[in-house]
Amino acid sequence: MTTSSAPSLALPVDDEELAQRLAERLRTVEVMLAGHCQGRTEFVSRAASHLMASGGKRFRPLLVLLAAETGPTPAADEVLVAACVVELTHVASLYHDDVMDEAALRRGADTANARWDNHVAILTGDFLFGRSSELTADLGPEAVRIQAQTFCRLVEGQILETVKPAPDEDPLAHYLEVVAGKTGSLISTSARYGAMFGGASTEVQEALTAYGDIVGSAFQLSDDILDIASESDESGKTPGTDLREGVPTLPVLMALGSTDPADARLLELLAADLTDDDLHAEALDLLRKHPAMDQARSYVLAQTETAKALLSVLEPGSVRTALEAFADLVATRST
Repeated sequence: MTTSSAPSLALPVDDEELAQRLAERLRTVEVMLAGHCQGRTEFVSRAASHLMASGGKRFRPLLVLLAAETGPTPAADEVLVAACVVELTHVASLYHDDVMDEAALRRGADTANARWDNHVAILTGDFLFGRSSELTADLGPEAVRIQAQTFCRLVEGQILETVKPAPDEDPLAHYLEVVAGKTGSLISTSARYGAMFGGASTEVQEALTAYGDIVGSAFQLSDDILDIASESDESGKTPGTDLREGVPTLPVLMALGSTDPADARLLELLAADLTDDDLHAEALDLLRKHPAMDQARSYVLAQTETAKALLSVLEPGSVRTALEAFADLVATRST
């Protein structure tokens, strides 16, 4: 859990001095982000600041700052700029996500598409992507290459999410590819940028890149489990939302792979329109009791253990402990 000196940190940091350093740098990043959302006109500035000002855990920039602690220059200006790059990219993608999902609310506030319209939301996302690209150019050619690759993975994941798997493709493998692109890619780059601009060795950079990829995907997969398992909206959304909307998630895809005759009713429901409250409640109940839930939890636990093993390249200490603790948090929030 976070220390009392830095209650806003989204990552578990038990070392008070480390938590204070991260919190102070995150406050600096917050000010920088507000500045980067400003356009040449009041309307553009207001639209671009809309989601940024509504909050968020700032997990990605925080991971940049934490990963930078693995090198000798964690307070370098480039680290702060890189933290802004990943958050601007993330927030820009949310504008586009909300249009694709026809969402009306984000973080308890009206989405840009609901407040204005789809055109404004899409173009505002593009504006923030542009801001992110400007900053990346200041970080040098290697950062530009990494950002371009990350952006391609992110967008490809979003595209794949809109299409069904090919007839000869494993639906679960297809979904994991979607998650790796949409969520894992940017979190991986967050850890990579931190290590890179913090001056860490190539070995550490490679390990943290792989760590971020795995933990990022596992974070989304744990959300899949919470969507089914939570008994209330304490997880941030109404239980079974994905199920009601027909969105395939990890537990559902694992249940769909069952050949047990006893699962016939569940499979029938999963193939049906679950906007009906009674059918939705029945499907949710059956899925909660199904072995697929434990299978999904085991998968996430195994993934996070793999991620933690990659951290063996780091010296034991508060930074490694914090990175391990975050992987553990990802796993336990799905149990």
